[in-house]
Amino acid sequence: MSKAFASAGDMEEKKTSFTQVGEGLYAFTAEGDPNTGVIIGDDSVMIVEAQATPRLARKVIEHVRAVTDKPISHLVLTHYHAVRVLGASAYGAREIIMSDTARAMVAERGQEDWDSEFDRFPRLFQGHEEIPGLTWPTTTFSDSITVYLGNRKVEIMHLGRAHTAGDAVIWVPDAEVMFTGDIVEYHSACYCGDGHFGDWEDTLMNIAAFEPKAIAPGRGDALVGEEMVAKAIAATADFVNSTYKPIAKVVARGGSLKEAWDACRAECDPKFSDYAIYEHCLPFNVARAYDEARGIDTPRVWTAQRDKDMWAALQG
Repeated sequence: MSKAFASAGDMEEKKTSFTQVGEGLYAFTAEGDPNTGVIIGDDSVMIVEAQATPRLARKVIEHVRAVTDKPISHLVLTHYHAVRVLGASAYGAREIIMSDTARAMVAERGQEDWDSEFDRFPRLFQGHEEIPGLTWPTTTFSDSITVYLGNRKVEIMHLGRAHTAGDAVIWVPDAEVMFTGDIVEYHSACYCGDGHFGDWEDTLMNIAAFEPKAIAPGRGDALVGEEMVAKAIAATADFVNSTYKPIAKVVARGGSLKEAWDACRAECDPKFSDYAIYEHCLPFNVARAYDEARGIDTPRVWTAQRDKDMWAALQG
């Protein structure tokens, strides 16, 4: 390769924030790095997204302990990606919840994703020696599952494919707050390398139908207030569509992956080049959009070698 992936040399520590998005509800954010949600119930705490390593998970726990001493009983993982799940052991939660589809993806491609992500984003995997292995759920669901943290009701649902085939969202009805994982981002590029472009906007509309008063997105600042929520949903839809549509046109005329890359950059650079992890996501987004436009519905498994081959093709 003529150069490494954009995030391979990004070793600068990010500033973290812990923002209240509702009563007993918080978003741990880190300037475009993966976010984590916190739901405090009557007698225990639910965490949404584990972080990439136990080291990073402990940063979340420090913030949790600043607001409550209740035990962490549940961990919800919105999808299978290594940067979201491999810190799970630090929380000691008795229940780890994923969708059925997300669990199947751990079995099918979890190790390959871990290996690939490790090379792509080394900063997030500092302290990786503590990771005990792949993270497996104790509980899965097909369409939805309800958990009660004492009297506090938490609804965990699959509202459609988007960032992955098995995405989950978490809805706290008493506060009208949603934790969306990477289906919604704010001023951060969507990673679409395992995504479903054709479904993503419909899934966003399913989220919007709940009329959330706040959203803890997958990356970027917490979204407090209906105006911020609407802005982030619209910007996410624009990012996904602006990525896919020029690539679909290239595929329709029999163009190459490199031509798809150039067309995507021409459309997206003017609008999104200042987004967090934009350069990191772009090659994977182009490759997946190119596949989907050619009729490949199930994203191909990313491996460290496939990463390198794809990047070499784009550089050529």
